[in-house]
Amino acid sequence: MTSVALLGLPTDRHSSFLRGPAQAPAVIRAALRSDASHQTATTGLDVGGVLRDLGDLVLDVGDDDFERTVEAARAAFAEGPAIFLGGDHAVTYPILRGLFAARGQGPQIVHIDAHPDLYDDLDDDPLSHASPFARILENGLAAGLTQLGIRTMNAQHQAQVARFGVRVFAPEDHEAGLAALPSGPTYLSIDMDGLDPAFAPGVSHHEPGGLTVREALAVIWRTPGPVIGGDIVELNPDRDIHGMTATVAAKLLKELAARISADAGR
Repeated sequence: MTSVALLGLPTDRHSSFLRGPAQAPAVIRAALRSDASHQTATTGLDVGGVLRDLGDLVLDVGDDDFERTVEAARAAFAEGPAIFLGGDHAVTYPILRGLFAARGQGPQIVHIDAHPDLYDDLDDDPLSHASPFARILENGLAAGLTQLGIRTMNAQHQAQVARFGVRVFAPEDHEAGLAALPSGPTYLSIDMDGLDPAFAPGVSHHEPGGLTVREALAVIWRTPGPVIGGDIVELNPDRDIHGMTATVAAKLLKELAARISADAGR
């Protein structure tokens, strides 16, 4: 049983619409440890004995936060697999910089989201939560990018998809997306708004027509892998209803930790 580092990244500095995701790491941990359920994944693994919780990285909404995140990710991946709790989706870019620094190569990325997050520069912020995958791909930090649940494509996104050779699957093409999941070391990035708002209302950007929880779990377990790390981002507790989205995020965290630990053990 291989341990998996868990690190919170409480920042929403680069959110384009609403703030709130900075509160999410603590809320996800509380849902994971709630007496309403348990910490056992569907495989039977108790992830309470697997997750090595490093707490939250100290971030002060300043320019140094980026390099702090890079270094924290590098240190985590230097010791083994890791999962990160955002925060907004901007955190994925510095995480991948840290992963590359630790391992010397970029992984395949499997990305669940309503949005491609490929803007070259949104609102004069190249580090926007709408731009992390543009930064990752232009800097050669990934071997490839496969996106599932995407349902907000526009002309700018389409141009970026063609530029970087991204494989994009809408919710109605989910089975085709599962069949196209890449093999090799893989990083899984889960934006909570990739799920339909019926399952995950606690997000800043409601986009109807998304994935079900079961479909998101299928991505975790059907990715060929090995899965070496991942993040869960964009939960906005201010928008949640009775902790529904936090509970879903905790479920995804349990299954992701179980998958990563199993792969590392092999």
